[in-house]
Amino acid sequence: GSWVRPRLIPQSMHIVLSAVTVVVVVCCAATLLFPAVMGNFGSHVARGGSAVLGDVALMDAKEHGTCSHPAKPDAELRWGVPHTLADKISCFTRRYAEHSGYWESTSFLESVQGRTDPVTFRDSVTGAPLFVAPQGRSWAEFVKESRAHGWPSFRDSEVVWDSVRVIGSSGETVSLTGTHLGHNLPDRNGNRYCINIASISAKSPEEAGLSGSNEHELR
Repeated sequence: GSWVRPRLIPQSMHIVLSAVTVVVVVCCAATLLFPAVMGNFGSHVARGGSAVLGDVALMDAKEHGTCSHPAKPDAELRWGVPHTLADKISCFTRRYAEHSGYWESTSFLESVQGRTDPVTFRDSVTGAPLFVAPQGRSWAEFVKESRAHGWPSFRDSEVVWDSVRVIGSSGETVSLTGTHLGHNLPDRNGNRYCINIASISAKSPEEAGLSGSNEHELR
């Protein structure tokens, strides 16, 4: 057949194609390596951001209600919250809650009086950090909103999403280990997590006397 002269690609186009190839290779490598690189920076507590949804299976029956073991004893709970209530609300309650305003009958308000830094609220069963509040507002604002709704009320920026999930079908707010915490009841300002204080009253290891004190924890 007849000979067809091949079309030659200008040198400038070779340079462009080479540059594109390099970019593609770098992007692919970054995509593969980024999780591993980030993992080298250690554990990061993801507080704030949008709600992280969880499957209802998180609340399947376990060895102790929805929990793998009972709530902490009285000596390891804050604000005078009794073990019996913490255990009932955290591990054997899905639809109900401590009564409205109960949190005000504890020593919580007295404990935060005059405080300026946030408090880490911990799972009454596992001790894991669940909320760090207040964030972006004062203690007076946090208390005012909580009083208006009857339960300690947290916003997205105050949730430790490494440990907390919201079940999309019901708004139930739970820990990754099956502790019932409360419910997400959004208002005009966004997500609002109305949480049982009985479920978030564990002392830090420092408070429980396992090590030295921590300035970010209630004494």
